[in-house]
Amino acid sequence: MADRPLFSLELFHRIPEITHVCAAGESLPLKGQSKALEKYMKDKSSGHIGRFHQTQYLDDVRTLVSQAWGVANHEVGFAPSVADGVSMVLESLDWRDDDNVCVHVDEFPSLVGPFAFKHQQKQKDSRGGPIKSPEVIYYKRNELQEKVNERTRLIAVSYVSYYDGTRVDLSFYRQVADSVGAILLVDFTQAAGYTPIDASVADFAFSACYKWLLGTTGAAIAYWNQSKMPNWRPITGGWHSLALGAVRPQWESHFLEARNDAMCFSRGNPAHLPIYVLRESLEYLKQWDASKIEEHVQTLTTALLERLKTKSIHSSTPTAKDQHGASVTVDCERASEIVDEMAKAGIYAWNGQGRVRFSFHGYNCIKDVDRIMEVFPTLWKKFNQTSSKI
Repeated sequence: MADRPLFSLELFHRIPEITHVCAAGESLPLKGQSKALEKYMKDKSSGHIGRFHQTQYLDDVRTLVSQAWGVANHEVGFAPSVADGVSMVLESLDWRDDDNVCVHVDEFPSLVGPFAFKHQQKQKDSRGGPIKSPEVIYYKRNELQEKVNERTRLIAVSYVSYYDGTRVDLSFYRQVADSVGAILLVDFTQAAGYTPIDASVADFAFSACYKWLLGTTGAAIAYWNQSKMPNWRPITGGWHSLALGAVRPQWESHFLEARNDAMCFSRGNPAHLPIYVLRESLEYLKQWDASKIEEHVQTLTTALLERLKTKSIHSSTPTAKDQHGASVTVDCERASEIVDEMAKAGIYAWNGQGRVRFSFHGYNCIKDVDRIMEVFPTLWKKFNQTSSKI
């Protein structure tokens, strides 16, 4: 019944008496990450020996991710962010003028922005120059199949939506993508860290690390499915992502190639400090089967959804466990004020885009749901008395 936290709160940096239910924005950090910082500082000051240790940490984290995601070690790398990884895929493809990309109308900007911005630049180019970009096709839930066509080159989707917590059936997305020969690109940011991940369903997949993975910003996991995309290569590179070898190349005559693994998403130095922190997080999380963490957090999501319903407060999050992740969202008038008032009452939730979002992790328990219900319904009523969403 999740009457106690799955994770020991004593192992986290937290503010006493605060109910922290905003993992979809920023999760609580582990105290052990302070030791990771100290280890990084020691290695950074240790010259070439320290760089060897940094590389070892990088390899360790790739192994931990590959084990958690059920993929090969060489298929795992790191990009500075999800948006950077998506942009590298975008720029690598030889787009035709009639190509399109399909994304959900409420998809996260890191998946939509690179394609929409590129298309906008093409539209602004009054010379009709060499800019080639796909048209962005937006669909609503259950519309994907009718929007996809023979010109669809790529489908980008979040496994769990940041906007309303909806979880999609990735096997269906794979089927639709294969029906037209499209690339399937998946963002696991709102899922990785509490639910089982099978990244092999995607051609490319990414995840930020500062939410349920308990890491920080600065490094995002990048996955390249080499069995499905064996001939793919990025078209930009730097010292780290190029297959240069140990000898300085003769630039004017050297044929440059990208390295043949997912570390090609790190064009410059990998973000070693976030990697040190992430190793501490992944070592901690692997104590539990991801399905166990999922069971715990979804006990809390379903409890909150049921209690909101008794107060006639509508949530945009689907009620079925197989259709949502670890967040519950409520569309609200003046959501920002509600979240500020909740913070004053000792509850950290998240706001944005006209909704309040409550997100659970292993350090939460049913008492946190109780605390939400002591405060939120009164604030919701205060700011939404005339709302049509009742």
